[in-house]
Amino acid sequence: MKRTGLFGTKFATRRQRFGALSAAAVLLVIPAYGAHDAEAKGRTEAAPATAANARVGALFSGGLDSGHNCTASVVRSAGHDIIVTAAHCLPVDESEGGRAVFAPGYRDGSAPYGTWPVESVYEDDSWTEDGDQDSDVAFAVLGAGSEGGRPVQDVVGAAPLFAGRVTGEAVTVTGYPSDTEVPQVCTNTSVAYGDAQQRIDCPAFPSGTSGSPWVVEGGAVAGVIGGYQYGGDDPDVSYSIVFGPRTKALFQRAEAAGTPAPAAGAAKAAAAPEPTAGGPSLTSGQSGAGAQDGDAGRATRSDRPMVCACLTR
Repeated sequence: MKRTGLFGTKFATRRQRFGALSAAAVLLVIPAYGAHDAEAKGRTEAAPATAANARVGALFSGGLDSGHNCTASVVRSAGHDIIVTAAHCLPVDESEGGRAVFAPGYRDGSAPYGTWPVESVYEDDSWTEDGDQDSDVAFAVLGAGSEGGRPVQDVVGAAPLFAGRVTGEAVTVTGYPSDTEVPQVCTNTSVAYGDAQQRIDCPAFPSGTSGSPWVVEGGAVAGVIGGYQYGGDDPDVSYSIVFGPRTKALFQRAEAAGTPAPAAGAAKAAAAPEPTAGGPSLTSGQSGAGAQDGDAGRATRSDRPMVCACLTR
């Protein structure tokens, strides 16, 4: 049900083997935000128009009148310009160079925060060459948006990436069914599916919700709808790969491409010694927990910290 890509591509439904994917991460403290009502566990409903939900958006193959077929969300990066989605949503040769458009917070036919073109797409070779369902994740660098050329993260904020399996943890999934103009949200407990994937039972997540972020307590993205059967062949059950070292490497490739060249005065600072083993590892240039959230993110920030194994912060 979720197997339609952004440009209408249909995929085979064969089940592929699962490869082991270990979690390599650093413990970081991040603020909590955007949690779904715990009492609504396992129930899908319209997502409210909040600052946190503004980071989730619809993907279009052209302008807003072309129809949306996938979902994506903004993740923290040095260039403030990266989204994450499922690999089957953004075929590299059909979506780069502005041929796909991201509309964060899209609702009722309008893009209240503006639109950004997809300029480049990064996917694992095992996906592009073999269609490996254990690699069904993509990062995309966005071009200048409609909001005065501001990077998307500066407009709607962004979430960090969570490394590792979230089996037994509450996960909130937010996405755009193709036939719905309002995002849908559901929270439930994530369950392991093989060695490299995870699943969640949430009703009414059909075609169009591929790429929807899996958000854990604290606001980090721990997966995207995709993986087995390209997100699942049952609209009431969704899948995601487990983010680990390969996901981190893929993100770093996208971040390197999207990061602006440092000014001359910053070059010397960039050569500073790496953090010691006992200190925080800042993989995206942030100077502290909760940095670079953007105005929208600060509007809902909580002082209640949580410990998160994150790839970025």
